[in-house]
Amino acid sequence: MSSVPERSDIETEYKWDLESIYATDDEWEEAYEEVEDRLDELEAYEGRVTEDGETLLEVLELREEVMRQVEMVIGYARMRKDENTADQHYQALSSRGSALASQAGSASSFVGPEIQDLSEDELDQMIAETDGLEQYDHYLHDVLRLSEHTRSAEVENVLAELSEVTGASGDLYSMLMNSDMEFPTVEKPDGEAVEITQSNLTNLLKNQDREFRQTVHEEFYDELGEFHNTIGTALKSKVKGDVRLSQIHDYETAREAAMDGPNIPVEVYDNLVGTVRDNLDKLHRHAELKRDALGVDDLQMWDLYMPMTETETPDVEYEQAREYVVEAVGALGDDYQRRVQEGLDSRWVDVYETENKRSGAYSGGTYDTQPFILMNYQDDISSMFTLAHELGHSLHSQLTSENQPYVYGDYEIFVAEVASTVNESLLTRHLLDTVEDPTFRRHVLNEYLERFRATLYRQTMFADFEHQIHELVEDGEALTPGKADEIYGDLKSEFYEPAVVDDRIAREWARIPHFFNYTYYVYQYSTGISAAVALADEILETGEPAAERYLDFLKSGSTEYPLELLQTAGVDMSSPEPIQRALDVYDDHLDQMESLI
Repeated sequence: MSSVPERSDIETEYKWDLESIYATDDEWEEAYEEVEDRLDELEAYEGRVTEDGETLLEVLELREEVMRQVEMVIGYARMRKDENTADQHYQALSSRGSALASQAGSASSFVGPEIQDLSEDELDQMIAETDGLEQYDHYLHDVLRLSEHTRSAEVENVLAELSEVTGASGDLYSMLMNSDMEFPTVEKPDGEAVEITQSNLTNLLKNQDREFRQTVHEEFYDELGEFHNTIGTALKSKVKGDVRLSQIHDYETAREAAMDGPNIPVEVYDNLVGTVRDNLDKLHRHAELKRDALGVDDLQMWDLYMPMTETETPDVEYEQAREYVVEAVGALGDDYQRRVQEGLDSRWVDVYETENKRSGAYSGGTYDTQPFILMNYQDDISSMFTLAHELGHSLHSQLTSENQPYVYGDYEIFVAEVASTVNESLLTRHLLDTVEDPTFRRHVLNEYLERFRATLYRQTMFADFEHQIHELVEDGEALTPGKADEIYGDLKSEFYEPAVVDDRIAREWARIPHFFNYTYYVYQYSTGISAAVALADEILETGEPAAERYLDFLKSGSTEYPLELLQTAGVDMSSPEPIQRALDVYDDHLDQMESLI
């Protein structure tokens, strides 16, 4: 019987180096206490923030010092918890870290409202007369931009204190899915028993044995069904919280509130959904090609992840994946390539799935730490692409933190997915250009098409679902688990029209963590791949000049709004044009796959 290994069974070189943040938990405790002690110092500025330019500069610098410490405290605790979500010690540390972040937010919640008491002329004069304050020009004017949606300091303080409570739905969902739920063990065609997990589900659904795939599909979603009401309640609480907070801040909708922070017009969202819906014929074509390639009369939901190739996905061990990725990013120059290699050699990556480890993958870290990447590597082509994806995020973070002050040392999610998907595009082109094995090449092309489908079409479908459930609550209707199933099932039927949509797949929303942890987030995967396709093509076609513009974009952090940053890099996401261009590339790759199979 196969089993997920214990963390102690994994060699150190395949675990991320969290000791580089705090060597011991005792050091974490000391840092925690130090932050707690500084909160009073920060609160002492309440009512004085804008009395003169020097005071404003002092409070901004102090808040930065505190928040940088908070980020390290909470980052370490959360990543330790993600190593083993059942470890109660790190559950407690993570909870304390979240509480500390909430306290810090509360302690500094007066800063924004007091800045917003200034007129634009008063602010400009203060910046002009105070050395050092000019660094905060973009940030300060952005605070003024949001003034009509900011409540009094007292109200914002209360909301900051409640942030830990308002985020409870995500914590509940994570604990349920990663620790408490026990998915079934199934017998593979070769007789080996394997436990279904969130991390290996997709891989199991790529097994050549169709009856086995059906069993995995049914067993997994039946188990989800056992917790249908609990997960549905978590979703309802999350959406109702989003709606209520948007109303408190005087927005008409939760979508408007979520998109106003990064200053993204809601038309960008509508352009995405509308353009993708206008091109569903391409997705339907993909489904029909897959049905024909598999030689089945009806494409079932347990067939969707199957590659359009005659063999199971080739094994790609982690060391080989590293080599391919490093070679692929050479298109971005020697410095970028060197950084990727050094990161892989410096234990950025927590590589393998272990018992109770958080599922999925992400890039983490803080302004003052090295990047960290959580993975659940499965020795396949998909995992190799995920490695390239997360390294895109990590290099973006590293280049930003090295080139920008803390105030601009992060970046909006809207641009983050560009960096990750450019790496995927470069990896695809590199593999198709250099690997001669025809079976491997077909799997690479299939992987590109599948990731395209999953990123542009599937995430847009998620975005449509997310918008519909928020509109439902905003209209005063009840969001029940059954209603969520109905909405999701209708979307699945529309997007995957040539396939048979069964009742179980209507519960798929319940396995998507983004719906429980973020608000109007997933659409940015789709806009990101659209921008990335254009940028990657330009880099490969024109070489160094395009690569330099792209690297300048990665170094810019949040010095400008996302749409402006992308326009500088050469992509206009206020237009449907990049989305349509990406969909046309998808269609071209479908042509290539059709000719191969």
